[in-house]
Amino acid sequence: MPSHRELNHRQPPEPGIVATMQVKAELAGNLWKIVVNVGQQVRADETLMILESMKMEIPVTAPVAGRVTKIHAREGESVQEGQLLIEVE
Repeated sequence: MPSHRELNHRQPPEPGIVATMQVKAELAGNLWKIVVNVGQQVRADETLMILESMKMEIPVTAPVAGRVTKIHAREGESVQEGQLLIEVE
């Protein structure tokens, strides 16, 4: 079974190429907190959101360094495994 890091992270694009990375929910749960804003610069592995599932807090992290371009979910919303949460460019 792939690890958390393997599921959530992709290889960064080649230098000079701008790519949008889609960050999806690894499991079903509630979106407890969004800790970034659209337009915000983030580092690779920086926490973007926190999901709550089975009384545990699960951080959703940036797959690459970049800028948050779109947030597809709201705090308090129930999310499904594989649901698109956020995009980083």
